[in-house]
Amino acid sequence: MWKYIKRYLHFAVLAGAFMVSEVLMDLLQPGIMSRIVDEGVLGIYNGGVSNLNLIWKLGCYMIGLVLFGGLCGSLNNVFVHLAGQNIGNEIRKDCFRNIMTFSFPQLDKFGTGSLVTRVTNDITQVQNYVSNFVRGMIRTTLLMFGSIYCMFRLNKDFGWIVLCAFPIIVGSLACCLSKANPLFSRLQGQLDSINSIMQEDVSGIRMIKACVREVYEKVRFGKANDELIKTQLRVLVIFAFMTPVIYALMHIVVAIILLVGSYEVGSGGATPGNIMAAITYTTQLLNGILMLVMLFQNISRGIASWKRVKEVLYNEPELKDGTFEGITEQRGEIEFCNVSFAYPGCSRIVLDHINLTIHKGETVAVMGATGCGKTSLINLISRFYDATEGMVLVDGVDVREYKQKALREKIAVALQKSELFGTSISENIAWGMPGAEAHAVKAAAVTAQADDFILSAPDGYHAIVAERGMSLSGGQRQRLSIARAVLKPAEILIFDDSTSALDLRTEANLYEALQRVHPQSTKIIIAQRIASVRRADRIVVLKNGRIAACGSHEELMKSCAVYQDIYHSQIGEEGETNG
Repeated sequence: MWKYIKRYLHFAVLAGAFMVSEVLMDLLQPGIMSRIVDEGVLGIYNGGVSNLNLIWKLGCYMIGLVLFGGLCGSLNNVFVHLAGQNIGNEIRKDCFRNIMTFSFPQLDKFGTGSLVTRVTNDITQVQNYVSNFVRGMIRTTLLMFGSIYCMFRLNKDFGWIVLCAFPIIVGSLACCLSKANPLFSRLQGQLDSINSIMQEDVSGIRMIKACVREVYEKVRFGKANDELIKTQLRVLVIFAFMTPVIYALMHIVVAIILLVGSYEVGSGGATPGNIMAAITYTTQLLNGILMLVMLFQNISRGIASWKRVKEVLYNEPELKDGTFEGITEQRGEIEFCNVSFAYPGCSRIVLDHINLTIHKGETVAVMGATGCGKTSLINLISRFYDATEGMVLVDGVDVREYKQKALREKIAVALQKSELFGTSISENIAWGMPGAEAHAVKAAAVTAQADDFILSAPDGYHAIVAERGMSLSGGQRQRLSIARAVLKPAEILIFDDSTSALDLRTEANLYEALQRVHPQSTKIIIAQRIASVRRADRIVVLKNGRIAACGSHEELMKSCAVYQDIYHSQIGEEGETNG
């Protein structure tokens, strides 16, 4: 954590200096109070005559110390928060920046709920850890050892009484912390579970309601929350027993001091003021120990959270960036050279020795049964995953040699599940081209057959899209996603079943417009419908991760049984379209 702390070390040093000053003011006051009682009130050294002037003088001095200590405490809080909040801010930004570089397998490994917990709750715990360490450690250490030192200066017998009790108190504290520490990591893990359930249920609330599964999800969330509460209660119970034990021990110490002090007052070895000061120092010591309890609790949670944050912060991206900037003479040519692929952690081969060349400006469709590897194939082009075996070349260069930014600037992707953001329609279309002119955004929407429904909205292109596009229909979301891809001046356009929610006429108009607007771009279309692919230059039919056939619609109708089966299963739809 030092790389973050050192940037704001000056704030931490100032906070520490002000805290030292505040604690010193606290430690001076019992001694002054002892003089007020002994010399000012009782007049022990003045024949039993009170000294009002001394009382006023020392009283004003104490008030000055209190005010100065309060000012130091306030400044300590200011600088502690400046250090803690800035450190947390830097860690949070670096975490998010690193998450943006993660590959899909890394994101799957952590899970959305866990990442949310780590970037929010865990980093907040780390902030508290830093703040409490700077503020609390100095205060508790000085209060405890300063109180014991002042007790020895005041009266050695009182000092030895406190010192003998100190190891018993610290031992009780250590015993409780040893039982509580393992529970803090479990607490954060259970928070992950709760956040994951919340994320899943809010995202899928429509399906939950449609399937009447509200009760089931309430029970599932309740169980996860009950587990969290059980762990929290175990921690609280441990500390609930510890605080009375420490109080009891300290009150025993006070009783012993009073007992010993009563004898020493009689023999002249101590004064009433000394006893009052000793009790005050004992109370300060008690406060220091109780603060230490809370401090170690926060530190333990902070350390557990820091370990979790480090897993995100220092997790190296699995897909290493190449050095190639993406400048080639070829534009939009793709080649799969003996490519095989299996998802990380899974032994099943999804793609098995694929060899395929897609030329510049060509429109190639990919068809096949569900699970045959269509989406996996196009994910390798954008390098969302790396091929297990073989090479994927874009413009004659292995995608692993590209800088990822340069590679993905050459490619525009429209997915079946349209990802929209809670901003205007215009900004959603221009998401991949920030700053795009309004006329360009409109042209892309026209190509995507989205202009009509956009203009029918009250605010047109400035209409705000609800979270995840829930204010739009499936077909409208897909058309906005397609418009976003069309707007980007990419050499390769990939449509991953992105027209599944469109009717056949709208889809046909879309592909005609697309051919007019991007005649030179290489287009890859993944689809389930014959009507979506029949006009492609070539159609690749996948079966069990292998290329079963490749050719035009007419060629496949003559030679490919798989394609013929798909065609005949959709013949009614085809006949209607042709009609």
